[in-house]
Amino acid sequence: MPLPLFLMIFIFVSLFGCQNVPRYATKPIASIHAATHVHLSNVDAVKQSLYAQLNEWKAVRYDYGGLSKDGVDCSGFAYVTYLSNFGIELPRTAAQQSKEGQLVTQSQLRAGDLVFFKTGRVSRHVGIFVDQRKFIHASKSQGVMISSLDDWYWSKKYWKARRIETDQSLAHVSSGRDSSGHL
Repeated sequence: MPLPLFLMIFIFVSLFGCQNVPRYATKPIASIHAATHVHLSNVDAVKQSLYAQLNEWKAVRYDYGGLSKDGVDCSGFAYVTYLSNFGIELPRTAAQQSKEGQLVTQSQLRAGDLVFFKTGRVSRHVGIFVDQRKFIHASKSQGVMISSLDDWYWSKKYWKARRIETDQSLAHVSSGRDSSGHL
């Protein structure tokens, strides 16, 4: 007995319509190709670049896996910001990003450092330090915004900070290796 046409179409679309690809792989990355990139050692230029990024992306809604102004998650915002402003391709997730660069203390923070928070048992959140204990990030509740490390929520969730010095430190990203050199 042949299957009804609508049932065959439903099965075909179910099997082949969404290829189980991570959403961030299919979303466009906006504003990636800046004419010039700021070097992370130029703290004043990094600050200006980060405030410009905040102004451009402010209130873009949070979207898990997002990489565009239609919606972005915290690690996606860090990824897009680093790529468009500094010419550095970070790993895509906060957990992976937390293994990059050099560990720095809160007293050593400078513009461009990644700040990490433990927001749950296994959940991680990332932002980018700007200055005066402020960082920019994509918040689940308010979208892209600026917050303070001294806010009651963030001060309790603070985990660590990492400094990305050069694009050389991220060469393993394109080779598929983790920060210890393993696949």
